[in-house]
Amino acid sequence: MRLLALGVVWAALALLALFVGLVALYAVARPVSTLMTARTIEGKGYQHIYAPLKTIAPTALAAVIASEDATFCDNDGVDWGALHEVLNGAGKNGPSRGASTITMQTAKNLFLWPGRSVIRKGIEIPMALVLGKAWSKARTLEIYLNIAEWGDGLYGIEAAAERYFHKSASQLNPHEAALLATSLPNPILRNPARPAPLQRRLAGALEAKARENSVLLKCLPR
Repeated sequence: MRLLALGVVWAALALLALFVGLVALYAVARPVSTLMTARTIEGKGYQHIYAPLKTIAPTALAAVIASEDATFCDNDGVDWGALHEVLNGAGKNGPSRGASTITMQTAKNLFLWPGRSVIRKGIEIPMALVLGKAWSKARTLEIYLNIAEWGDGLYGIEAAAERYFHKSASQLNPHEAALLATSLPNPILRNPARPAPLQRRLAGALEAKARENSVLLKCLPR
């Protein structure tokens, strides 16, 4: 029993060391997500084009922040108020996606498995707090935008912009940016190039929200 406990401790320490090492590496290197890695292992291809943050249209940055994490520039990686509200109403599957900040989603996409569970959320939160301390807001957003899923086998905003609108992410207009952002919650079913009526309405509201909220990008370099 003692050997088993010791083995568990050493395994946990090894995983912690791996996490810390990857956080340091990804502060400068271009990362891949767990979904991208899984597709590679399974022999499936995927489309991915890396885009530095400075090459992505500000309209796209504002739309994604407004859609996914309006408190991005002010939180420490976790929106504690939203998380508290969601946890109070969580069922057996744990909190909904609405409590996840961009930093939390980045931690999940880089290091964890998809789906919803209390266990995963419990791991995701401290990971997000570490990322919030280790990386700048600009770095976190750049990584998020480059590993987010935008369709089956489609990762990163540059690849998404080229597939759906036949242009670079640097050329996205506010409406196109809003359509891309509103597809993030369900990238397999929501097609920015052929949006359903609900997605059109969501994109219209998001476009107005992003346009009217001038502080969304205050933590990013100009």
